[in-house]
Amino acid sequence: MTIESNKQVVLSYVEAFNRGDLETLRDLFAPDALVHGVLGWGELDKVIPIWQELHQAFSIKLTVEEIIAEGDTVAVRYTESGVFTGDFRGHKPTGKQYELVAMEWFKLQDGKIHRRWGGRDSASQARQIGMPLG
Repeated sequence: MTIESNKQVVLSYVEAFNRGDLETLRDLFAPDALVHGVLGWGELDKVIPIWQELHQAFSIKLTVEEIIAEGDTVAVRYTESGVFTGDFRGHKPTGKQYELVAMEWFKLQDGKIHRRWGGRDSASQARQIGMPLG
């Protein structure tokens, strides 16, 4: 795969994630892929419920600000935004909006995502939506 085709796979992931399109997300990841994130990590079947929880609670959206690729690695910097409209881990929605910086790194092989690492400013999100830290 070329660097540009690897970037396109990741952009397809972002589009599918924003739509909450689980079928397309499953197609983009290798069967043995591992996903590492702030709220949990593991195989896709373990992480998809976390993604669903984020969509249901926050109407989450990722906007690509920058994408960089070298070889089989792709890195993306996002603006993540949303509105706290649904229950989240024992916290009631406040209706408040948030915007934060998030970053993800991907390892691709044969046109599939094999590893994905994500980091986001969860403390900033909590402050903006009125959710206590800790």
